[in-house]
Amino acid sequence: MDDFNPAIIAFVCNWCSYAGADKAGGQKLPYPSNVKLIRVMCSGRVDPQFVMKAFREGADGVMVLGCHPGDCHYRNGNMKALRRFKLLERMLSQLGIEKERFKLDWVSAGESARFQELAKKMTDTIKKLGPLHLRGMVESEVA
Repeated sequence: MDDFNPAIIAFVCNWCSYAGADKAGGQKLPYPSNVKLIRVMCSGRVDPQFVMKAFREGADGVMVLGCHPGDCHYRNGNMKALRRFKLLERMLSQLGIEKERFKLDWVSAGESARFQELAKKMTDTIKKLGPLHLRGMVESEVA
């Protein structure tokens, strides 16, 4: 699996996590290029269907990164994301997707090193798990 380069999608909130990722880039902190960012206004706006679509379309891992609890620009969007995460994590396991392939975490605008660390850890975790194969999963089963 040394040559396996996992596809990882990271949904990042506009106000904190995206700013943390941007700062990592600005500081030239290297993080894996296989982590593709999708900027959303709030982690609470990440619909479970977005996560499922990412997996269906070839993602080997998905991260949702939001503001730290108590710091959400939309008051409780990150807590909404946490509730959704717990439900979605159970659903993913029922579909045969390992829970390690889906991660929710918090990154503030000033935590560029934390973003770098999370991106590296997720890539390492997914490399150990190997590619995700969704055999027999059709649109109607996950919609």
